Amino acid sequence: MANLTMVDMTAENGTSPAPDNQTLGVWTDYTVEYKVASVFLVTLICGLGIVGNVMVILVVLTTKHMRTPTNCYLVSLAVADLMVLTAAGLPNITDALHGQWVYGYAGCLGITYFQYLGINASSCSITAFTVERYIAICHPIRAQFLCTLSRAKKIILLVWTLTSAYCVMWLFLADTKTLAYDNVVLLSCAYKVSRSYYLPVYFTDFAAFYVLPLMLATVLYGLIARILFVNPLPADPQGGTKKWKKETSQGGRMIGTCSSSSTTAASRRQVTKMLAVVVVLFALLWMPYRTLVVVNSFLDKAYLDTWFLLFCRLCIYLNSAINPVIYNAMSQKFRAAFKKLCHYGPQHMEKPASYSVALTYSVIKETSNGESPDHFTTEMDEELNTPTDRYLPAGILPSAKKMPFAEPSPSGSDVKA
Repeated sequence: MANLTMVDMTAENGTSPAPDNQTLGVWTDYTVEYKVASVFLVTLICGLGIVGNVMVILVVLTTKHMRTPTNCYLVSLAVADLMVLTAAGLPNITDALHGQWVYGYAGCLGITYFQYLGINASSCSITAFTVERYIAICHPIRAQFLCTLSRAKKIILLVWTLTSAYCVMWLFLADTKTLAYDNVVLLSCAYKVSRSYYLPVYFTDFAAFYVLPLMLATVLYGLIARILFVNPLPADPQGGTKKWKKETSQGGRMIGTCSSSSTTAASRRQVTKMLAVVVVLFALLWMPYRTLVVVNSFLDKAYLDTWFLLFCRLCIYLNSAINPVIYNAMSQKFRAAFKKLCHYGPQHMEKPASYSVALTYSVIKETSNGESPDHFTTEMDEELNTPTDRYLPAGILPSAKKMPFAEPSPSGSDVKA
């Protein structure tokens, strides 16, 4: 098993390491068609992915109303995806052009380490926001204290600390090897240990960072779907508006329970759909690569067709590049933030979020007696598709702006076995 950028040429050519003073036969370079396709597709996917993930990080860090617990996990996922695209994707270009490893011993260790760090951190980030969505929707009372911005930052720090420590083993498994052919001597980045010693390490990694996260996501999103789609909250904006106006005209208090509930329910459904799509694509795009490694683990001679290996790698790079496209397509807030970032730059990204104040305050007053507003502000600001001042009677917004809650609380290697 080799890293995501270099296929072990010894295995690819179907030979075994040669004894001393013997060569591996005649080495043949990649075809022109393969070089052109590989360089073009990898450059296109990785280039767009790097730009998109950088934009995700910028819009969340530079826009206060985008700093929610869920979006913090998406930033962690974006950083991990950037690591995969740069450490795995870009070196693949030099592999196609030169046919050998060009980054030396230190590059072999460092690039292999950051490849697996990005892969494992992205899997853990997906698991983290899946659990966060489950708690926020299925246990809203507990979510007031568990799904907060400060707790999300601590969890992200823990995820990166643990995955960084876990991936240290790759620094001891990776090494450069000199391959002597009849016509050329090449340098490859491969692994020190033999196949039999490495397989337990791989299957542990496979289970911990692919199988278990997907099993957990399947169960939790099933429970979330039961709450949001089987037994949804009331969703009648017109009825909610009438009730709001009637009750506020009688008592002069900001209640609007039906209106806020319907808006929150629609917001939660939209955000959950978006995150579920991220998980599904993670499972599908990693499947060819994971399947190939599992199959090769039980074959005497590994299947390492060059074009199929390229397909598996492109699926991995696409998984790391496609998430910003999903956010833009399924989230109105991300779409608006991306447009502002492109037109004005990060220094103009900040904007007031006063339109959500009244709803936030009313939900807090109705459900938690004013305790711990962090979670509910997050839920109201996740994905509001309509301005809430449509539901507010005259005179409410000015007074709401003076309330203490006016500011809302601010994610070739194993091809060789």
